[in-house]
Amino acid sequence: MAARAYWQGQIRLALVSIPVEIYSATKSGAQVSFKQIHEPSGKPIHYDKVVTGVGPVDTDEIMKGFEYEKGSYVLLEQDEIDAVKLESKKTLELTQFVDASEIDVLYYEKPYFVVPADDLAEEAFIVLREALRRTKKVGLGQLAMRGREYVVSLKPCGRGMVLETLRYADEVNKAQGYFRDIPDDEPDADLMDLAEALIEKKSGAFHPQDFHDRYVDALRDLIERKRKSKGGKIIEDKDGDAPAKSSNVVDLMAALKKSMGGSAAKAEDKPAAKKAPAKRAPAKKRA
Repeated sequence: MAARAYWQGQIRLALVSIPVEIYSATKSGAQVSFKQIHEPSGKPIHYDKVVTGVGPVDTDEIMKGFEYEKGSYVLLEQDEIDAVKLESKKTLELTQFVDASEIDVLYYEKPYFVVPADDLAEEAFIVLREALRRTKKVGLGQLAMRGREYVVSLKPCGRGMVLETLRYADEVNKAQGYFRDIPDDEPDADLMDLAEALIEKKSGAFHPQDFHDRYVDALRDLIERKRKSKGGKIIEDKDGDAPAKSSNVVDLMAALKKSMGGSAAKAEDKPAAKKAPAKRAPAKKRA
């Protein structure tokens, strides 16, 4: 495996220890970053460490400080901070198992791939993976990595497993404070039927490669056109693509019917056909 392991150690379940390696499951390659440039010279701008009323200072005069009240700091030496860092025990002990649905999506932070460290670890690794899969449970534990302790979850993923770091409770805002003013009304039954039909119509398999960061793509296109224009200014005319302003009043039923392609509205919106006049019986001839 070409990538370098982010962490090496063992997963412990009771008396069973499984040597594993952990690799980062994500990468940050899509972002477009910029530097500040001095236009007349075309060179990048540097930043000096400056103290108000003092001016530029030397790096060896800089310490880390925690502001415990406005304008007051506790100063800490780097070796004091380093002494607090947790030593990695190289062991993830699974202390609890829960249903995946019990962990709110807000707590998930970053995923890592977990693989057996060697051939001897494969059998125990597969047993744990399949036991989690069959019971539909997620393993929980705490793991020290690079000086910090994380709450982590462990679950099956294809032939391997995925470990995800979780946020602590005090790192997550309570949703109630944001959702409190949203009414808890029972929705209209007809609107619900249309909404569910629209969801069913647009349902399908998830293919992540179908989605692209359109902003990043547009930025890269702009940078390429700017490079080819030798620095000429490029302004996009967006007036033609501006969406028309909508009314404050939205007819939800009409919008949902339109989203369904009109099929749901045909039965109600189509005018009733006029009945053909009944044919008169031919008049009897008089004798």
